[in-house]
Amino acid sequence: MPNQDRYDVRAQMLETLMQKLQADQYPSSTMLDMIEELLTPDDVPAYVEELLGRVRSDEFPSIPMLNRVKNLT
Repeated sequence: MPNQDRYDVRAQMLETLMQKLQADQYPSSTMLDMIEELLTPDDVPAYVEELLGRVRSDEFPSIPMLNRVKNLT
């Protein structure tokens, strides 16, 4: 098993999910929930910016997406 100091499973999983989020026009709430469970305070700004980009680009952003952003403030 790799040394935990050298391989951060949480960070790798978060990075993978963030890449999928960027590629998926309509990410599942399950994937977003998983991302939010893996976030550290340092990760929050990049995630919020990704969500806000979606809110900005949608003429009628979804209420669940708006609530996610609000809950991260």
